[in-house]
Amino acid sequence: MEIGINMSVCVILCLDSLKPLTSESKGFAFWVELVAPGLPSAGYLSYVAHNIHGEIDTKIDIADRGEVFVNLKTMRVISFEEEMEQSPAPFSEISRRARDLLTKDYNYDQKFTFSIPSSSGVGITATGVKKDQIFIGDISTQYKLGSTVVDIKVDTYSNVSTKVTLVDVFRSTKVSLGFNIPDNKSGKLDVHYLHQHAAINSSIGLNPSPLLELSAAIGSKDLSLGGEIGFNTASSSFTKCNAGISFNKPDFSAALMLTDRGQAVKASYVHSVDPANGTEVGAEMIHRLSTYENSFSIGSAHKVDPLTSLKTRFSDNGKVAMLCQREWRPKSLITFSAEYDTKAKNSVPKLGLALTLKP
Repeated sequence: MEIGINMSVCVILCLDSLKPLTSESKGFAFWVELVAPGLPSAGYLSYVAHNIHGEIDTKIDIADRGEVFVNLKTMRVISFEEEMEQSPAPFSEISRRARDLLTKDYNYDQKFTFSIPSSSGVGITATGVKKDQIFIGDISTQYKLGSTVVDIKVDTYSNVSTKVTLVDVFRSTKVSLGFNIPDNKSGKLDVHYLHQHAAINSSIGLNPSPLLELSAAIGSKDLSLGGEIGFNTASSSFTKCNAGISFNKPDFSAALMLTDRGQAVKASYVHSVDPANGTEVGAEMIHRLSTYENSFSIGSAHKVDPLTSLKTRFSDNGKVAMLCQREWRPKSLITFSAEYDTKAKNSVPKLGLALTLKP
């Protein structure tokens, strides 16, 4: 028995006869006609493989006359950045919104930062800080090539910090290798994995007695539950053992955490009063289970105009702080901070000025 095969190939964007699984389907189809004199028709068969997070979509139809229709959609793998938009935030991000409101950009020294971005993938940042009569500075550079990022920083004490990051080395995975010179025991390997409903971060020191750290969060962008542990193999003791839960919406964020290896409970809340003017209020309260001590901080933020913002903070220890930040040119900021201790005798206000330049 002889079988003749006639084949024709056609490249298309979408098949009307074969319904695409998504509206963005791209693929190709080919027709194979089998001619077998004296044999019955091949009947009808349909096979579909559905695409979930990058697998290949396939649909095969064998018609009554023997034609075979195959539609292979192009494989699309979700990147690490895209996975971040869908997955819950890492455990370190729980209560981040309240932490930023109460502490971010407050500075009581003289600080200068100058950044030079580059479209070629190389960026340089110089930072200088004057604390009392001591000046500390560093120069860092970042080089990007595809999915590889290399960060190198040199400070005024001749310490060199290097970090190499590989993004999407595996699907939805980021791997970082860092080390400091001249400290030959400072090597550390970090692995970050993101899933639609989970975020896992792990770290291990590259030395004979490494420090092991693991954190995980499950849930969604709105609701996440997580924990973290740290174990020192040299002393066979836990350095971290924390847990937390957070609930986030565009207009508010609430979090409850068990911190300090189970010795303290921290609750925080941030509410957006006027999103148009960037007005937010927030509070954080800490209760220590061993001593029954309570502490709290209350803060606020408000945009005076599109380029000027104000922040205030009051703590139960009597310290009052304020911040004024002005964007005097795109991405260039000048920030003035002040703090005063109302309970201390002969207290002198702390003042700070930070200047950030980015051409």
